[in-house]
Amino acid sequence: MLLKVINDQKATCYAVAFDTKAPTFRHKMADTYKAQRPPTPPELIDQFGRVKQLVEAFNIPIYELDGFEADDVIGALSRQATRQGIDTLIVTGDADSMQLVSPTVTVLSPKKSFSDTMIYDEAAVKERYHIEPRQIADYKALVGDPSDNIPGVRGIGEKTAVKLLQEFGSIDGIYANLAKVTPPRIQTIMR
Repeated sequence: MLLKVINDQKATCYAVAFDTKAPTFRHKMADTYKAQRPPTPPELIDQFGRVKQLVEAFNIPIYELDGFEADDVIGALSRQATRQGIDTLIVTGDADSMQLVSPTVTVLSPKKSFSDTMIYDEAAVKERYHIEPRQIADYKALVGDPSDNIPGVRGIGEKTAVKLLQEFGSIDGIYANLAKVTPPRIQTIMR
């Protein structure tokens, strides 16, 4: 994938982020965070060293920070780049990164494989999720995220979450207008 990105995207700067073995602030907030995931297979762990060697051979900086996931580091780097007027392309298979999409940040994500990819700009995120990129975190809070073992709001599924966010903009907007939320059972759920 790295070689494909280098050949196809012709970027002027690159950076790679890795998770560390240290628990993140999310693990400290909820001991159930990612608790259902099986341990990383040893043969995959062995490959990380080789991947880092490859990245270093291309003279690409590697970023890792104990207490944070690689996704957090990528988010911070993309925000810094935006402040400096630099357009950013995030290459990841993690759909959580869609919340970072902005006029200066896009996400290249595999569809079925790394040879079949799509670049998500704001319009593509809206087409896929029916909400704005800035609403993705609130959407995940409402529906949950099984891959990270994060529960959502019981009784609120994907369609209801999208409808609420389209109408009220955010979770704060939902609570500010709770009396207007329909059907009334959602008001009860959200209390």
